[in-house]
Amino acid sequence: MLEVANPIELERPQDKLLRRLCSILESYMDQAQIDDIVRAYHFGAEAHTGQFRKSGEAYICHPVSVAIYLAEMRMDAKGIMAALLHDVLEDTSVTKKDLAHLFSTEVAELVDGVTKLSKIDSHSRAEAQAENVRKMFLAMTKDLRVIMVKLADRLHNMQTLGVMPPEKKRRIARETLDIYAPLANRLGMNQIKHQLESLGFKALYPGRQLILKNAVRKARGNRREIVETIENSIKNRLQQAGLACEVVGREKNLYSIYQKMLTKKISFNDVFDVYAFRILSDQVDTCYRALGVVHNLYKPVPGRFKDYIALSKANGYQSLHTILIGPYGVPIEIQIRTQEMHRMSESGIAAHWLYKTDNEKTEHAQMRANEWLRELLEIHKSAGDSMEFIDNLKIDLYPQEVFVFTPQGGIIKLPRGATIVDFAYAVHTDIGNSCVSARIDKQLVPLQTQLENGVTVEVITASWARPNPLWLNYVVTAKARSSIRAYLKHFKQQEAISLGRRLLEKELQGMNLQLETISQERIFTLLDVLASPSLDALLEDIGLGNKMPFLVAKRLSQDDIYAAIKLEDNEKGVDTPLIIKGTEGMVVTLAKCCRPIPGDSIVGFFNPGRGIVVHHHECRNSNDIRKKQTSWLDVEWSKETTGEFPAEIRLELLNQRGTLANVAATISEMDSNIENVTVVDQDDRVSVDLITLTVRDRVHLANIMRRLRKLMIVLKITRVKA
Repeated sequence: MLEVANPIELERPQDKLLRRLCSILESYMDQAQIDDIVRAYHFGAEAHTGQFRKSGEAYICHPVSVAIYLAEMRMDAKGIMAALLHDVLEDTSVTKKDLAHLFSTEVAELVDGVTKLSKIDSHSRAEAQAENVRKMFLAMTKDLRVIMVKLADRLHNMQTLGVMPPEKKRRIARETLDIYAPLANRLGMNQIKHQLESLGFKALYPGRQLILKNAVRKARGNRREIVETIENSIKNRLQQAGLACEVVGREKNLYSIYQKMLTKKISFNDVFDVYAFRILSDQVDTCYRALGVVHNLYKPVPGRFKDYIALSKANGYQSLHTILIGPYGVPIEIQIRTQEMHRMSESGIAAHWLYKTDNEKTEHAQMRANEWLRELLEIHKSAGDSMEFIDNLKIDLYPQEVFVFTPQGGIIKLPRGATIVDFAYAVHTDIGNSCVSARIDKQLVPLQTQLENGVTVEVITASWARPNPLWLNYVVTAKARSSIRAYLKHFKQQEAISLGRRLLEKELQGMNLQLETISQERIFTLLDVLASPSLDALLEDIGLGNKMPFLVAKRLSQDDIYAAIKLEDNEKGVDTPLIIKGTEGMVVTLAKCCRPIPGDSIVGFFNPGRGIVVHHHECRNSNDIRKKQTSWLDVEWSKETTGEFPAEIRLELLNQRGTLANVAATISEMDSNIENVTVVDQDDRVSVDLITLTVRDRVHLANIMRRLRKLMIVLKITRVKA
């Protein structure tokens, strides 16, 4: 007799997953929406036919698992459909246009947002990864559901990572810990953040994870009695005060224990000896009353109380944090928050879908996320490339905040370690670009001053001020860093164009030509021959030393621009020197080997990519370069040159007490500042020092040296010219 197999036993894994998905959807969606989702499932299953995961299961099982995770967060129908189809653009022949036609433009855009770029012109895997993350963040700024799908996708990939080759496993785990877990934290989604961290830690450092896991298991048994004692004490005291609160023990996850051990360089026992509890109430007022109760029960540690209810974190997290000294002298960490705050801290932006209410807090979470994404969009616009964007993003994903006040009483949140410059850019980009100093609590301070909680900051600006490249050494916010880089890049470009125009016009003048009188047709022909996209681009290349102005002018002067350049014997550019002020900025630099100053005979050299470097004509380093006729040009100081310029002198001094102070006082009397002092050689009698000081010109330096020679302690003085 032929036995008929039970249909349930023959059911494929993907069919079981689909039934589970539909079961969840029935709790909050109507049948028409579920039918659309099932249609998307069948389309995805057909598109992925013949494709299998490394584990051997049909590929469609992965998108359905992602959709189930989102359904548990009560994601809308379009988001679930995008989850089911999220790999079809990347792994099948289906196009974005097909998805828009069969489902909707909205679904097609969501799927495209989580799809990796198929063809990236990059030099390394890191650049390709950076470009993909950048694309995803741009899609996020348009629709937050993109990141919900991506996080669910990453979570399921991490859960099924075991079958991957070790190298790929480590790479995916590293990316998860660097980008996706901090991203979940930044969006307030603590639950998914902890899951990603645990899975990433296990995949990246399996040995360390296992050691910590065993250590926690052993320590947990020894702690049980103390935990019960503290928990019962807190519960009893809250009941006596008439406060209806829930008290639960809280255990740190393995990755947070590992991170704390790593960053603070402390042992496992030092981390795990802290006993953590969470108190949940129904009202904000009860939270503060409960705080008073626990502070009366156990002694609080001074300076360790944080009020994140009044001043919430950047991701919307709200809670009261305090540390107490409990029985037997053990430290106790207490978090106090409302049930609603707890739900928000676990779900973050997902609360918008998870708790379908008109709740103001879920709307605020969405607003905060969108505000942050708008800032990311601004950073993206000013980032030079994807790697720079990723660097800025990583800075922005790890905020440890300080709260500072504007003079009008407004509150600005900044990462710990932020400076005056970070604050200025947080207020407005124009304020940052023009800041020169600041007052903290009415005291004048320099721009590199780090800010502390609760201070009032007043930024001082000037119309002539502009960003300094040195600021990049101490700013910490992504907005400040990207704004400074964008300004300097644009400023250098404008300076290069201006210098390039001057150099080209100088050469044309020697050929009885003017740039303004040359026809547009000849200019376009020249650009075509030199493969320059525009006249500004050509002038920038000339200003940066990438193209020689004499050769460009020579080609323009020829009847046939396409013809090869013909040079007569000993022909070179015009002898008229280029006039410089020394303050042209980033495309005209003064060489540090000889430190030329106004009044010196000088010569300029083209340094490709940097512009013109000006040397003293007697500088030894310039001898070899001057032999190359096309790489140097005569330059001359402008008669209107103003400002201060560094010069270096070599002093042989009597080695006795007060010698350097005497020299410094004399230099100060001559209206000059010392920038640097280096002791080259020293014995009991003589000290040989190199001093870098600021002077207005050659005459000013000569007067200073004449005055120093009169000092009895000065044996010999010379100027250093390399």
